Amino acid sequence: MTVDGEARWLEGSADVWARARARWAEQPVDLDLCGRPAEPFATSRFTIAEPQTVSGPGTFFGRATRTVRIEPHDGEGWWIDRSDIPDALPTRVSVRNVWTTGYLVSNIVLRSGPPHNYVRVVEHLVAMKLGLGIDSLMVRIDSGDPPLFDRGSLDFVEAIERGGRRELPGRARYLTVKEPVAMCAPNGAFLVLRPPSGGAPRLLLDVAIDFPNAIGRQRIRFVLDRGLFRQGAVARTNTSSARKLYCQTVGRLFADVRHLGYTKENVLVAGRRRYHNEPRLVHEGKALEAAWHRAVLDLLAALALVEEGRFVGDVVSYKSGHALDVRMVTRLYRDGLLEEVRQ
Repeated sequence: MTVDGEARWLEGSADVWARARARWAEQPVDLDLCGRPAEPFATSRFTIAEPQTVSGPGTFFGRATRTVRIEPHDGEGWWIDRSDIPDALPTRVSVRNVWTTGYLVSNIVLRSGPPHNYVRVVEHLVAMKLGLGIDSLMVRIDSGDPPLFDRGSLDFVEAIERGGRRELPGRARYLTVKEPVAMCAPNGAFLVLRPPSGGAPRLLLDVAIDFPNAIGRQRIRFVLDRGLFRQGAVARTNTSSARKLYCQTVGRLFADVRHLGYTKENVLVAGRRRYHNEPRLVHEGKALEAAWHRAVLDLLAALALVEEGRFVGDVVSYKSGHALDVRMVTRLYRDGLLEEVRQ
């Protein structure tokens, strides 16, 4: 995949874009799975067949147990219901309801209605919408602080798999961009979205990251299917050793991170020259856990904020994060850049 050629420029400096594109172009691909036979995208809509429950320590309150119940939903889209706020309506998983993407702890927070009706770190759950092809779901959670697991999001994946799939009336809807679009941040991070190349609807991801620590430069390419999503879902969020130390010392002065549930089991901790715990998803001696997490949990979660159906297309992500991801999806709606793919 190339980012050369015409694309509608949405935001960013042309000079920064030129330098970032050149740096991306010379970054080798560590793992290319685009030649792997991928399952065809379904023509039917799906929910789960049976309710499932999963519990674990809280993300922001690590000593508290948080419980998530996922239930079949016959309506449109994904919804999150705070069961501890009985008077509030469920929040639709949609870019329209994004409250913030965090700062010290980067994450997607959804909110609707009263100020306290929010849920943080939704990305580790809502990525399943695209990753597992579940079009409609009701998620009930007993707080605004979902659990953080030692196995990335695999606990959520297994819960949905246990619940099985039930076909819903009507055909699956696929949406893509009307034309290639690009957006670049001041730090050189960029996103490029194009209509799907080839015939049938598909989502091709080319994801590159570049960290000034042991994570370094990583790049993976693949066409999304449920098997690859499951493979990558074990990837944990990552943090630097300096940030983890800050959260456990000075950060305790601030409510957002006072009881943060980070451990050496549930996050990947990267020092300047080495990891402080054992990385996962190693390919040919190189750990690609951070790139997998970025691709299948962070980026897919943002694309899942397209509420009307499943987003498809060719996506290039370079050094991007939640803020740029959400900004891109917001612009797709503000500028009327989405259209349905006719099957």
